[in-house]
Amino acid sequence: MKGLWELFITFAKIGVLTFGGGAAMLPMLQREIVDRHQWAKEDELMDYYAIGQCTPGVIAVNTATFVGQKCRGILGGIVATAGIVFPSLVIIMIIAGLISNFSHLVAVQNAFAGIRACVCVLIINAVVKLVKKAVVDWKTLVIFLAVAVASIVTSLSPVWFVLASAVCGIVIKELEAKDS
Repeated sequence: MKGLWELFITFAKIGVLTFGGGAAMLPMLQREIVDRHQWAKEDELMDYYAIGQCTPGVIAVNTATFVGQKCRGILGGIVATAGIVFPSLVIIMIIAGLISNFSHLVAVQNAFAGIRACVCVLIINAVVKLVKKAVVDWKTLVIFLAVAVASIVTSLSPVWFVLASAVCGIVIKELEAKDS
């Protein structure tokens, strides 16, 4: 029971302290899941995040579900999911009750502008960390650059990029194995 409570509290803390969606949560996910609790390795967390981006639903919720299931089975997945969602649910209910009364205030609008700028920096930091771990040779650099360019010039779903990258990874490793 202690392990389930720890999952709930950890993901509730992640849910309450991060703004801006899944990508903004990456630094905290890394710190809590990989560094502090060692529930997953860094490459596993990146895999969960990538799969979470491809599956229906919110990336952070999907990632929490994967980590919780890995740690404590189905019940762990449910508890981690409840933990990540609980703070948002409470905060959204409070804000929904108050937003129409305060959204016209300049201070509130300026606060949201400042939060958006901060979230951009957090996302950039997370991306830099991910790139350092994921782009390890010229082959992964080519995949990275191809996906970066394609995502800028097309409006394809991220699912297609992840699937194409997975196929490229399989093909590259199979070709390397044949050459060995």
